[in-house]
Amino acid sequence: MLRHRFGTHEEPALSIPAAEPRPAVRQTAPAPEPEPPPFPPALDFLQRRVHQQLIDELDQQGLAAMAPEDARRTLREAATTTLAQHRQPGLNDYRAAIIDAIIDDVLGLGPLEPLLRDDSVSEIMVNGPQQIWVERKGRIMRTGYRFRDAEHLARVIERIVSPLGRHVDEASPMVDARLPDGSRVNVVVPPAAPHGATITLRKFARQRLTPADLVRFGTWTEPMHEFLEACVAAEINIIVSGGTGTGKTTLLNVLSSFINESERIVTIEDPLELQLQQPHVVSLEARPPGIEGTHQISQRDLVRNALRMRPDRIIVGEVRGGEAFDMLQAMNTGHDGSIGTVHANTPRDAISRIENMVLMAGFELPDQAIREQIASAIQLIVQLSRLPDGSRRITHITEVAGMEGVMITLQDLFTFDPQAPGEGGQSHGAFSATGLMPHFTDHFERNSVPFPGHLLRTPRWDRPA
Repeated sequence: MLRHRFGTHEEPALSIPAAEPRPAVRQTAPAPEPEPPPFPPALDFLQRRVHQQLIDELDQQGLAAMAPEDARRTLREAATTTLAQHRQPGLNDYRAAIIDAIIDDVLGLGPLEPLLRDDSVSEIMVNGPQQIWVERKGRIMRTGYRFRDAEHLARVIERIVSPLGRHVDEASPMVDARLPDGSRVNVVVPPAAPHGATITLRKFARQRLTPADLVRFGTWTEPMHEFLEACVAAEINIIVSGGTGTGKTTLLNVLSSFINESERIVTIEDPLELQLQQPHVVSLEARPPGIEGTHQISQRDLVRNALRMRPDRIIVGEVRGGEAFDMLQAMNTGHDGSIGTVHANTPRDAISRIENMVLMAGFELPDQAIREQIASAIQLIVQLSRLPDGSRRITHITEVAGMEGVMITLQDLFTFDPQAPGEGGQSHGAFSATGLMPHFTDHFERNSVPFPGHLLRTPRWDRPA
């Protein structure tokens, strides 16, 4: 039985140093070339000049009072008229793009706007005014976009945070915010960021991924999908574990789609990211303290309140602190089928993180008491990892099997072997079932869900695409 005991534009782009289950198979792909700037230098200067001319001539308050469509149309007409007064070699090839850039600057987030419209970009990272990086298909690369100067960047930051009633300055140099489309933004300004203000923007996915999409991407296999779907239906308590950018929220969305539409679901997030489609969903969002350090709403407050809301399921977008204790209490007192995520690199690390977070709740509990709570509350850990090529895989589906003495025991049900040879002798990895049966089969019987034991006996599945 497999058990584990607890215990400038020429700069090169970066490849992602993702955590690997087995370092020996690292195959670093060539770093992509930095993207070129949107305009040649002479036309870039012209765009800035026309932009400033329009700022001086137009009624800014009048534009702000217009409907967005009317403001864009007015600005487009003014930019077209002003640009027609200039004669610059190559202008005709870039005229439309220059007008769009001016509109983005006046009404939007400047050079970030085209990246926000680009569906291939999943994350935008601004390191000072001259460096804007993006993530595409799991790879980080530097773009040719940039801000004019630090003041330009500061104006865009103000445009992000001010509609939300937030502020960022030397006294409060860090802020989390959310764009109207749901994209998550973190801003850090000097003195906390001494080399220039930074923006980290994780885009909100416009289209929800399906289980078939995850099969196509190689995140899991069809048998793993079927097994986890059955586990959700059988009200197994599940923790999704993974590092930053491994796809935890994406997988949580997919797992949540398996919940019956007749159930009342309460989600707890900071910030809101889940896209549940069931008709009976209540979304709760944590709130940081205000300027005076008051009016905070913590995730722990929300978890405790959720217990009074008659939930069938509680979903915690990310367990970060003392709310872990309340989540375990809920799982142990009849709220089966709860799902949450934690930042951890292995299933064992996930257990350690949860134990440490329970201690953050302020209770003086013996280690064994905490571990007994964890072992009785959580049945399954789904571990995600991002490989060196940027692909995301479920590397473990692991049962929390119980206690042996003072230690929590884990049992792998599915694993991903990165060294399994693929076609042509290349190591693409492969998923496999361990052949072990979990201890929580009674949940399936209790909820009248057929136990998919046949999926666990098959020794190996197809390799990821």
